[in-house]
Amino acid sequence: MIRVLHFADLHLGVENYGRLEPATGLSSRVTDFLRAFDALVDYALTEDVDLVLFAGDAFRTRTPSPTYQREFAARIHRLAVEAGIPTFLLVGNHDLSHAAGRAHSIEIFQTLEVENVHVARKPAVMRIETRHGPLQIVALPWIVRSAILAREAYKGCNLEEIHALMLRRLEELLLTGEESLVSQLDPDLPTILAAHGTVQGAIYGSERSVMLGSDLILPPSLVQHTAFDYVALGHIHKHQSVGEQPPAVYAGSLERIDFGEEKEAKGFVVVELERGRAAWRFVSLPARPFVTIRVEAMLPDPTAQVLAAIEEHDIADAVVRLQIKLTATAEPLLDERTIRKALAPAFYVAAVAKEVERPTRLRLGRQETIETLTPRDLLTRYFQAKQVPAERADVLLHYADELLAQTSEKGG
Repeated sequence: MIRVLHFADLHLGVENYGRLEPATGLSSRVTDFLRAFDALVDYALTEDVDLVLFAGDAFRTRTPSPTYQREFAARIHRLAVEAGIPTFLLVGNHDLSHAAGRAHSIEIFQTLEVENVHVARKPAVMRIETRHGPLQIVALPWIVRSAILAREAYKGCNLEEIHALMLRRLEELLLTGEESLVSQLDPDLPTILAAHGTVQGAIYGSERSVMLGSDLILPPSLVQHTAFDYVALGHIHKHQSVGEQPPAVYAGSLERIDFGEEKEAKGFVVVELERGRAAWRFVSLPARPFVTIRVEAMLPDPTAQVLAAIEEHDIADAVVRLQIKLTATAEPLLDERTIRKALAPAFYVAAVAKEVERPTRLRLGRQETIETLTPRDLLTRYFQAKQVPAERADVLLHYADELLAQTSEKGG
């Protein structure tokens, strides 16, 4: 039995919602990510892990600062060199340079041939020796068009056609071609497919807006092959399983990046692996809390209502945003200084946003005056100004017609 620790999407270098720490010169949010990485390394060292598998996106940007590279390398050194744990690094989209020929952000480990570190930039089969026997990894790093298609193949094609060509070529490369990666496998060894990309059916986290429209969506058939005992996935920050036979799992990111990940658990996956079987479990880490407080502040004391809403949430050491909905009449009564003081226990106050509901004035046409409009006309204009749904407005106008008719009969 081989024990594998699978993690992904470290994104070292995220600094949003943080402040500079004078003692280290780092953003306090970078410290959060390093703390999570340290907890992962400690687990690997104390829980008899045989292999650490990283499924891509080491840094937030393709050109990380030397400081971030140093911090990442120090922890990989602790795993692979000091503890002797084989460590596999897959190249993700955030690790790649846009310019052809330039080094990717984790290439230095391969260039220096760092002991026990295996880097996969191209699709390949890699055999790795561990303390409990050998295993093999089918590496599927982030796929760029030029890596699998000749330029002539996609000239004049739209994006959908290019993706179809890429998927066809990828299937040949991985599964069906005469020299496919699967055909190169030893059928007696435990096998992991390590891929950085989007598998159809996966639920996106906050990264969806970044990749929407440009992602190559991998069909489940590409990862659901009997040659694989476990599929270690990276690229999507939300931890989830997208397949059972074999298990196909996104480890998710180690730390929360923004409010889009407010409700997501963060951590890594531990896999018990042997040929023909893999059992996995998610190990959660104490990630930085993100808390959204929404409150409707009404008269007579909107400040008290906001303070009560803050009191209902645990904001200690959390990144907090406060969203206040109130009327124009209540807005002058809101004591923002007192509210800011109540938010003091937070790690970082991202925003105190006010949504003020102001009365909407009816706009009349040039030839219209109030005197020329009937009560029904005025009511119709009011519903339009307030954006009342058409079906509901029709119902309300129906009852208004009945009331107006009754009033007219009594007046007559």
